[in-house]
Amino acid sequence: MTITRGERPAHESAENQELARTLQRDLARDLDGEVQFDDYTRQLFARDASMYAITPLGVVFPRNADDVAAAVAAAAAHQVSVVPRGAGTSLAGQTVGPGLVLDLSRYMNNIVELDAGSGTALVEAGVVQDQLNRAASPWGLMFGPDTSTSNRATIGGMIGNNSAGSGSVRHGMTIDHVRELDVVLSDASRVRLDRVDEATRAQRATRPTLEGALYRELPEIVRANHAAIADGFPAHWRRACGYRLDRLAREDTVFDLAKFVVGSEGTLAVATSALVDLVPKPSRTVIAVGHFTSVAGAIDATQDALACDPAAVELMDRTILDLSRRKIEYASLGDLLNGDPEALLFVSFSGDDEAELLGQLKRLTGMWSRNGHGYHTLRAVTPAQQASLLKVRKAGLGLLMAASEGTRRPLAFVEDTAVDPIHLTEYTRRFKEVLDRHEMTAGFYGHCSVGCLHIRPYLDLTDPADVVKMRSVAVEIKDLVAEYGGVNSSEHGDGLARSEFNREIFGDALYDAMRQVKRLFDPDNVLNPGKIVDAPSMTDNLRDAALPPAEPLRTRLSFEVIGAGAGSADGTGAMRAAADRCMNIGLCRKSGSGTMCPSYMATRKEEDSTRGRAAALVKALSEPDPRAALGDERLHEVLDLCLMCKACKSECPLGVDMATLKSEALSHHHDIHGVPLRSRLFGSIRFLNRLGSATAPLSNLPGRIPLVRRLMDRTVGIAPARPLPVFVRQNLTRWFRRRKNTTHPITQGTVTYLADSFTTFTEPDIGRAAVQLLERAGWDVRLESGVCCGRSSLSKGLVDDAKNKARHLADTLSKATEAGSPVVGCEPSCLMTLRDEHLSLLPDDPAVKDIAGRVRQVEELLVEAIDDGRLRPREDSWLAGRTLVYHGHCHQKAEVGTAATVALLNRIPGVSVVELDAGCCGMAGSFGFESEHYDVSMTVGEDRLFPAITAEPAETVVVATGVSCRQQIFHGTARDAWHPVQLLWEAVASE
Repeated sequence: MTITRGERPAHESAENQELARTLQRDLARDLDGEVQFDDYTRQLFARDASMYAITPLGVVFPRNADDVAAAVAAAAAHQVSVVPRGAGTSLAGQTVGPGLVLDLSRYMNNIVELDAGSGTALVEAGVVQDQLNRAASPWGLMFGPDTSTSNRATIGGMIGNNSAGSGSVRHGMTIDHVRELDVVLSDASRVRLDRVDEATRAQRATRPTLEGALYRELPEIVRANHAAIADGFPAHWRRACGYRLDRLAREDTVFDLAKFVVGSEGTLAVATSALVDLVPKPSRTVIAVGHFTSVAGAIDATQDALACDPAAVELMDRTILDLSRRKIEYASLGDLLNGDPEALLFVSFSGDDEAELLGQLKRLTGMWSRNGHGYHTLRAVTPAQQASLLKVRKAGLGLLMAASEGTRRPLAFVEDTAVDPIHLTEYTRRFKEVLDRHEMTAGFYGHCSVGCLHIRPYLDLTDPADVVKMRSVAVEIKDLVAEYGGVNSSEHGDGLARSEFNREIFGDALYDAMRQVKRLFDPDNVLNPGKIVDAPSMTDNLRDAALPPAEPLRTRLSFEVIGAGAGSADGTGAMRAAADRCMNIGLCRKSGSGTMCPSYMATRKEEDSTRGRAAALVKALSEPDPRAALGDERLHEVLDLCLMCKACKSECPLGVDMATLKSEALSHHHDIHGVPLRSRLFGSIRFLNRLGSATAPLSNLPGRIPLVRRLMDRTVGIAPARPLPVFVRQNLTRWFRRRKNTTHPITQGTVTYLADSFTTFTEPDIGRAAVQLLERAGWDVRLESGVCCGRSSLSKGLVDDAKNKARHLADTLSKATEAGSPVVGCEPSCLMTLRDEHLSLLPDDPAVKDIAGRVRQVEELLVEAIDDGRLRPREDSWLAGRTLVYHGHCHQKAEVGTAATVALLNRIPGVSVVELDAGCCGMAGSFGFESEHYDVSMTVGEDRLFPAITAEPAETVVVATGVSCRQQIFHGTARDAWHPVQLLWEAVASE
């Protein structure tokens, strides 16, 4: 097993430090999994996606159920509580606590068996919902509860919460799909919970164990509290609150402890694996998107929708829509909408009979038209038409979070109530009256089909007045929902946010019965105490209120954070605010789609996710001396595997820009520990590449000599397995200087082509193609080849050097080019640096601002030229009839998206373009060359990119905009990748 050691904080009591050392020693002895008690790891697990933070004593990463049992036994022996955890996406604080956190997601994530015949799957607790759905899909099956967090939520977490989702009107909740549970009880015994008849229950009740006591005494609790159970539970069926004694009471002939434990939030048992039911996966889905002038109007239309037997009915208000328009990830939704709606109602119909589904769609649109509901209905019938809609619908929470201003955030404390949909219009109106009375704003979205709206008011919990206001609203909404027979939590659970109110909600008798249940299962209060029963006040353990004031820190980069100011003066709080924007919703823990976060996809370690790194930085920047804390080696272990791909800047709904944060942190590390030789070398990459080109082909020999490669590995840490770039003597600058003047007429003015530090010297054909295409399109091309953009320096934390290079390049371009003339390039990492990082380096420099505003992708100019008839690709080029498989560069995707590149490729006659969703290539500039990072680099590529390319036939043309991407593709697949401008030149140039 592995132990991560580290210093515990000096302010921690000697008794607590001794307890931690003793428990860590015992766990190390008894477990195969990893044990981490260092202060940084503890901070990473102090938060979930809620508004709470509690620092645990330590964290365990069990490899199997025996490890879980051993961890529970050791914790109980030392009177330490246990907090089971999956993805840590709980919104009510279920997965934070002061004891021992069990992260079941890192290793216990295997699908043990999938039986298509019986429609069941045996899965470990850490299996992710989408992972299960991908495995079940070939058999036409899926897991019924479809949460919006399906790309990172674990089945174990869903069981703990009794999660549901948009399809619950048809498929119910997680409790409806659990057959058996393998669990560890509070005495560390391992048992299987399932559905048994009375004879089997009686037989098990004779066992002299804790399991026997459950079968013996739980029926007595049910019988003794029959009246309270019948009267005390809310009438609405969609419940994720309290212990489900009602489930036991309603079945006389069977006893199902598996279902009873669902929704218990890890307070009764720790689930290690589950046998779950799967449901048929519909082959077709059609969606009607109603456009409304008010939220009330959209909710009023729900009853018509429910009359048409939908699979889901989802509401999204203007707040969410406006936020989606600001993000590259979701901007395409705006192109689909009609007018400027105040609310949308998504109504989905799913099944296998397309004609029937279209009939349901037609019936709904007819009813809405006759009853005057809405002003427009968008019909999304094909997957392509639905993609943007579904993406935004699932991103509601993240988009709301993105509107946070400093510590004023949309908070989850009344976001999970549900009433019968027939009351939803009136209930929502009165809900809004409560918010208005307290002068609160909130976004409205959620599941109208089941009467559940996720309403998150904006509050600043560092302000004591807002804390008081929050609790007042929570009490009012609790009472309001009770008037309508609704539930205070319909899918997100009780946790720390709502458990305080359970006595009032259920009544004294039923609440005391639930306390009896807790004592029966967990007499020593080991398992996740303080949730569901005997809970602290909802205003205890608030994350924002617990943070100390940030100490002054002079930063080299400017951290423009909404409501936080910049970090260019004394930097007080700005860098921490940039990291603390993370609200732990965990989208960076997804896999199988998108780019963020490639290192997490490779390692499945929390510390290798964007939110893990953000939490580590918040800890360091909250220390009394943040400058010294930024030099901490454990902090830089956490930051080390960040590829600086910048995917988090666009895919993280809160826009946490970890690449920029890492650059700043590295610069402070260098201040304390000095700059490594390898960092200096990579920071001087333009000089080295120019030298390599000048001395080619001799400069290419060292890369082919094994002895030299081994020496490079030992001295500077360059991976011997990684091919080095091949230098070309006739580089782009030489070619441009020596060629004949163009004869093409100049009709468009002057464009500056940025001769980047890479392709200029190793792939000059790309620059030549771009220059010649621009000239044919009527541009007078000016080559800027003398100055580096500073991208490489910035990636190694050499921020002062990068700043000097940025200033020099901006001054040069500003003086040597016409005002307003475009600046283009073919290497996205360099070109995007001019419009992004240069502004962080020199936020007040007018030349930097001027040039940033003039940066355009070369693809944009070429598309315009083709559309205007200034460029005419041939119909009979060798590309006609070919498939082009395109992999976009991470920085391009993060900053501007890939639409211009795809548009350019589609303008080559006769080709079919496929854009891969293959994430990051894993190369990430210098990252893939570094010996200690080589394996992770290749693992990232092997995740999706390499398989996608190797699956293509030989005649398929591979396309990639980034130099690193092309290097990685060739290394991992032995396939050459073309830059888009090379292919267009092939189609344009004469024979």
